[in-house]
Amino acid sequence: MAELEQQEGEQDIEKKIEETRQRFKNEFLQDSIDKYDSRDVERLEKDAAMVEGYLQWRLYVIDDALKMIDESLQWRKEYGLNDLTESSIPKWMFETGALYLHGYDKEGNKLFWFKVKLHVKDAKTITDKKKYVAFWLERYAKKEPGMPLTVVFDMTESGLSNIDMEFVKYVINCFKVYYPKFLSKMIIVDMPWIMNAAWKIVRSWLGPEAISKLKFASKSEVQGFIGPEYLPPHMGGTDPFKYSYPPLPDDDFQTPICENGPIVSEDETESKEGEMEGKDALESSFNSEVAVKPKKGWRW
Repeated sequence: MAELEQQEGEQDIEKKIEETRQRFKNEFLQDSIDKYDSRDVERLEKDAAMVEGYLQWRLYVIDDALKMIDESLQWRKEYGLNDLTESSIPKWMFETGALYLHGYDKEGNKLFWFKVKLHVKDAKTITDKKKYVAFWLERYAKKEPGMPLTVVFDMTESGLSNIDMEFVKYVINCFKVYYPKFLSKMIIVDMPWIMNAAWKIVRSWLGPEAISKLKFASKSEVQGFIGPEYLPPHMGGTDPFKYSYPPLPDDDFQTPICENGPIVSEDETESKEGEMEGKDALESSFNSEVAVKPKKGWRW
């Protein structure tokens, strides 16, 4: 009986996927195909998992899923996601270490770190910074399709000058609309009390489908989500990782993952050791290069 119900459920999902594709073609492509990158349209037609991701996030309401697909594909074309490369992003953005992927939470989800104290609001660079976030997310999505991320806002030593609500809203939109089902949780660590009002606004942006994913934690409480091996010393962790660029810190992009991260073969371990030697040789370049900036951190 249970097997029959499962089969019927899968068939219903398949029907909704096909209906979503057909309606998108009829209602959105007829007179406005130039709004989208043809490569994204082709993927939508061939990749059932992509369509199901939008349906799942919108509780299988096709009208809502179609709105998300339309907005998402327009955004992808606007930011040139299919052609966005490391060389497309200003080098100084990588050098600051304001954003990077490193480590895993206790559930095995990759960690996407936002070092808030390195951000200073600057309208002149907001577009490039949005592309920078898109670069990291698209890069991860291609390497680990369907694998969720845990976003960590490290607010240690940050203040009001480091908060740009437009940018925060953009980051949230990336997970609400552009990369549905990618967000495992969003952890806000060591938030100053003066920012309580701002983060109440953030909660309203998340909406009911994602509000349960927002977690506020002190430096000690964050260890309930992330083990000490992937936490920096200022959070009570033991992770010796120090961000430097180049190369990009995209460590351990591989599946399957276990509770403490990826399961690595002996060959992969040897390759990883070689990469780390190269990173160690370059670590000293970060502080010297960033030091020539007018101000420490990332002006946004």
